[in-house]
Amino acid sequence: MHYQHEHPENSPEFKGLNVSKGVTSAPVVNPYFKFQRRRSQYSVNQFVDGLLAHDISILGQAVTLVESSLPGHREIAQQVIEKCLPYAGKSFRLGITGVPGAGKSTFIEALGMHLVRNDKRLAVLAIDPSSERSKGSILGDKTRMEQLSVHPHAFIRPSPSAGSLGGVARKTRETIILCEAAGFDTIFVETVGVGQSETAVHSMVDFFLLLQIAGAGDELQGIKRGIMEMADGIVINKCDGSNVEKAKVARQQLQNALHFFPKTESGWIPEVLTCSSVENTGIADLWKTTENYAEFAKNNNYFELRRHSQAKYWMYESINEQLKNHFYRSDIVAPLLEEKENQVLKSEITSFAAAKQLLDAYFKGV
Repeated sequence: MHYQHEHPENSPEFKGLNVSKGVTSAPVVNPYFKFQRRRSQYSVNQFVDGLLAHDISILGQAVTLVESSLPGHREIAQQVIEKCLPYAGKSFRLGITGVPGAGKSTFIEALGMHLVRNDKRLAVLAIDPSSERSKGSILGDKTRMEQLSVHPHAFIRPSPSAGSLGGVARKTRETIILCEAAGFDTIFVETVGVGQSETAVHSMVDFFLLLQIAGAGDELQGIKRGIMEMADGIVINKCDGSNVEKAKVARQQLQNALHFFPKTESGWIPEVLTCSSVENTGIADLWKTTENYAEFAKNNNYFELRRHSQAKYWMYESINEQLKNHFYRSDIVAPLLEEKENQVLKSEITSFAAAKQLLDAYFKGV
């Protein structure tokens, strides 16, 4: 007799064996999960209306479009920026740079909280350094600014530099326009703190602040003269505890050093101040200094002159960047690059001759 069983081991001929039925296999997909349709892309007018209505969610999505490398996203972003231009330009833009360990994030949170408590609307655009090896970026500023990041009148946007400072600087300038259209009256731009980032940020802000610390060795030795000349103000942070006297000495040294620098274009005499981001001392005085500068620069028309100069600078920077990108992506240049590179490495032609030949080939094909 043949028995049909789920398990042949349960047949009477196999005495002492009993295999249980077991349990039904769990479904691969959670039965309670509901699929949602992907959110549709806003139109240009919807983006603009949302920004003018101070919608932070739409602002974040608009900035993402600005940062995107997809041609379609870039086209929409440019249209949004153009429509936002009439509503931009009314904020005060503050650039912040400093030596490593100067406490930029803590300082920005202390100053930022002072502003939002006084009914200011603040956007913090922090250029975060990307790894040259992995191209990854920590984007940790939001986690370090615990109070400011959750305040309803603050918007913090870290942007990875991804090895291309020029590209991220241009996107940061475009983001400033979006933030101003969204009603933010104060913009902070924190620099990466290395290389030419200070020059890029200086060319998009109204007041450039250099953050220093005392007690880290010779205060004057580690400062580039170029950055000192760009600074509209210098603040020595961490002026607390046993560091107070050192901070006062460093302040005097820096103030004396500024006398040897040429007069600024605006006629403004940079001030050196001290503060403690932890104890919240000197923060109000520092902001008062920036307000004094804004009033001074507006009265002698330098404020508007600087804005016009910056707009012209970024027009030429944009031209240079797009020409460079078009050159390297050219179907004519791409196959020749490796060939000319090998000829240079074998010393068959000079670097200058190779560059000229590539450029000649490019312009003939344009």
